[in-house]
Formats: sequence, structure tokens, C-alpha cells
Amino acid sequence: MTRSEIAELRYAVGQLRQCVGALRSHYGEANEVRRLENDLERLVIDADEFEQAPPAQVARSGEPNVIYVPDSKSDEAAWMGAQDEGLGFHSRPRTK
Repeated sequence: MTRSEIAELRYAVGQLRQCVGALRSHYGEANEVRRLENDLERLVIDADEFEQAPPAQVARSGEPNVIYVPDSKSDEAAWMGAQDEGLGFHSRPRTK
């Protein structure tokens, strides 16, 4: 994250703080307002931690990892004796 992105995050958090403050002045000690204040404080803490020690960047590849699965019939012998767990019926010998 660049310095300008961190500054933009700080600005957005400041705007959010103003909005939550306006809600507090209008709704007082409502549970929802207190939760929003708690979330805001957690966001401030996380932003501080991120700024102090940003996580390592994850390398992204240009193309997604796509596995081609053909529509043709597969070799049934490969599935002989396989378990049917999770398919909604009891294990039984597979037949052709």
C-alpha cells in the first residue's frame, strides 16, 4: 500500500468517525451506535498495524488457474471400489 493509499484510508476513517459521531448525537447510547463505534476503533487499530507492518504482497499471475474437464465419458474402471461417501446413498460395489 502506498503512502497516498494510506492517507486516503486515514481520510476515509476520519469521515466515518464524523458520521458515527453524528449518529451518536442523534441516537445517543443505542446498541447499534456503540457497535459502530467499536467497529470504527477496530478499523483504526487495524489501519495503524497495517501502516507499521504491512503484510507481504502475494504474487498474482496474469491468468487464473483453469483446469479443463472434458465432456467425454471417463474410464469407469478408474472408479471401481471408490467410496460413495457424501453422495446420499450407502457404499456399494460400482458396476458398469
